[in-house]
Amino acid sequence: MSRALIVVAVSLLALPGMALAQSKGKGIRLWNLTSATISGFELSPAGKNEWGPNQTLNDKDKEVDHDERLRITGVEPGRYDAKVSYAGAKQCFVRDIEIKADAVFSVSDKDLKNCNK
Repeated sequence: MSRALIVVAVSLLALPGMALAQSKGKGIRLWNLTSATISGFELSPAGKNEWGPNQTLNDKDKEVDHDERLRITGVEPGRYDAKVSYAGAKQCFVRDIEIKADAVFSVSDKDLKNCNK
């Protein structure tokens, strides 16, 4: 009987740690659905033009290929504009992206605006 009580007590003590680990989630991620490899991805609170760091530096090869996902760091959930850069100095903007906690958001060719070459 005492062994059963010990097992139950240890299980109850472990529950808060397990719940904390589950609440961590996978974080915020970008899914590149554009037709090209992204070499730069910066975020700004919507309408502010206050660009944060290049998020592609979070990737092992510093680029985000088509259909690849990228972990976004240092960003709270909210609405953002994105500056998307490609090889060859092409740069485009995506306006008013909704970013949610522990969720994936995507950028596709149809989202790209005001591109320059």
